[in-house]
Amino acid sequence: MTGKNGEVNESVEHAETPSEPKRIGRRLFLSVIGLGVVGVALGPGLSNIESKFLNIFSKKPGTGLASLLPGASQFRIYSVTNTIPIVANDAYRLRVGGLVRVPRTLTLADLMNMPATSLVKDFQCVTGWRVPNVHWKGVMLRDLLDAVGVEPGAKAVEFASFDGEYTESLTLAEARRADVIIAYEMLGAPVTPEHGGPVRLYVAPMYGYKSAKWLKSITLVRAGVPGFWERNGYDVEGWIGRSNGRTDQPVD
Repeated sequence: MTGKNGEVNESVEHAETPSEPKRIGRRLFLSVIGLGVVGVALGPGLSNIESKFLNIFSKKPGTGLASLLPGASQFRIYSVTNTIPIVANDAYRLRVGGLVRVPRTLTLADLMNMPATSLVKDFQCVTGWRVPNVHWKGVMLRDLLDAVGVEPGAKAVEFASFDGEYTESLTLAEARRADVIIAYEMLGAPVTPEHGGPVRLYVAPMYGYKSAKWLKSITLVRAGVPGFWERNGYDVEGWIGRSNGRTDQPVD
């Protein structure tokens, strides 16, 4: 069903880059966590919580900051750099280039002025945890690709993050699915920094590591290369439940 402003509703309801985004470093981030926890649970348990976060931070590759982070909902927050990039909404720029006819640099306002798509879909992590019925809103990636014009030689789409480390890729066919969006809202609000905002990729039928956070650039290429987690042993084709023959729905 199509609603206002071209928004598709199911139960799935249907830029120059800042030179150096601010980052929440390890020490400051732990302080912020401490302050957030104090507001919820005053008392001697705080030191244990800090210790837990320090242990989580020490794991490599990647960092699981867990759902103790205020505002994380049921999500476990991960960063592969031990930092969370902070990019102001008015400074955000998304570069779209490579094998396209009209390279573009898009602001957050540009994205929000494009036809919006809303999804209600689960977020499934390859490690086993899942957040059900998450509300997402953004621009279908295929609409963005149509806007810049994909050159005939392009077969894959690569994504890079503002953290300077995280990369991902999809085949062009995967990128053109109706359940792959460039999201600027989730959980009924703008995407927060800890969730990868102001703009992130969301690939509904694949495990969460395919949904790159802090999205900085989209590049059309002849062949995709393995992303951060694939280089650390994860499957390039991250379909949810692939081992059970399922390709479109989260694991029950």
